[in-house]
Amino acid sequence: MSAGRVGADYRTQVLDDLRGVDAREWNALAAVAAGRAHAQPFVRHEFAGWIPQHLLLRDASGALAAAVPAYLKLHSWGEYVFDWAWADAYRRHGLRYYPKLVSAIPFTPVPGTRLAARDARARAAAAQAVLALARSSQRSSLHVLFPRPQEAQALHDAGLMLRHGVQFHWRNAGYTGFDDFLATLAQPKRKKIRAERRKVAEAGVRMRRLRGREIGASHWAFFTRCYRATYAAHGATPYLNREFFERIGESLAEHLVLVLAERHGRPVASSLLVHDDERLYGRYWGAVEPVPCLHFEACYYQAIETAIESGLRVVEGGAQGEHKVSRGFEPVPTVSAHWLAEPSFAQAIDRFLQREDAMVGAYLDELRERSPYRASPAGAADAAAGGGTDAAGAAADGADPAD
Repeated sequence: MSAGRVGADYRTQVLDDLRGVDAREWNALAAVAAGRAHAQPFVRHEFAGWIPQHLLLRDASGALAAAVPAYLKLHSWGEYVFDWAWADAYRRHGLRYYPKLVSAIPFTPVPGTRLAARDARARAAAAQAVLALARSSQRSSLHVLFPRPQEAQALHDAGLMLRHGVQFHWRNAGYTGFDDFLATLAQPKRKKIRAERRKVAEAGVRMRRLRGREIGASHWAFFTRCYRATYAAHGATPYLNREFFERIGESLAEHLVLVLAERHGRPVASSLLVHDDERLYGRYWGAVEPVPCLHFEACYYQAIETAIESGLRVVEGGAQGEHKVSRGFEPVPTVSAHWLAEPSFAQAIDRFLQREDAMVGAYLDELRERSPYRASPAGAADAAAGGGTDAAGAAADGADPAD
């Protein structure tokens, strides 16, 4: 642990282990920062990964005023905002890009709190402090992935460049059931979804959802097998192991839904959904037997049904996926913030991001013209206003298996 100061108001600490901060204090601050009763599951004290460099800001009384989940990274896997070309350019010019400093949720392209702060002043101080940490530790770069809009603005004000992308989210317009949702779609889209669900049923597959502590050791063993199968199909190495899933099954049980696809009473596929009191997040899926359209059923339609039944406002299906649009998901702009220590590279990347922003804007306009709805579902504008900040793509990350 190291310590310092940000101005006269806050004392900073850098932790290489979250055991150095009380879980209740961390979770309470994350909830306050997001304006929610409870912290998003991915930023809770119980969720961890990579090489921690978590930043804390305490006021004169010792109370926690801000916290930044941050990590040292020796590679760019598991981030979903792609800087591989930047790293390669550094290498070709004889410069070291790694280790870099990243504030993100490991393996999770979900927008949410990155500068957990109790007020705007603490948020601005947190942005300045994490940049100061990158500079003082002589890192090549700082990357804050998928922050909330006001956090992105604070980072931009501190001197970071903003990069925009696209995700696809489903909005709950107060539907009473899946058929109520289908009724809002254009007829070809409605027909397509019904046909896909029928194919799964005609293949003899039945879907079952387990919640929280209904998920036992045998279920996690099967799910891990499915998860590994998906990565093998993409020619990639899986990041996570059975121990990880069992651990979150114990520590975050109230946030989990495991979807099981069973044929003749035998499991053939599964998907893992994570939720809080507002949103459902599609995370991983896999199958041990091929069944037409089962991916769409396990990852999207079961998620939509779960959200409707639970009264959740949004389903976030993971990174990438234009194919989600025809299944009721809509494009949402996302953002990340970046700082590079080398001035010439920072200037070149700033020019690139300006060109990329124009392309992303045109892409969003095109996608919105392809809306699957007969009319925009009620409440979509309100849901979009609470949306976040994510980046498109997943091929270089082995693809987000939720997609």
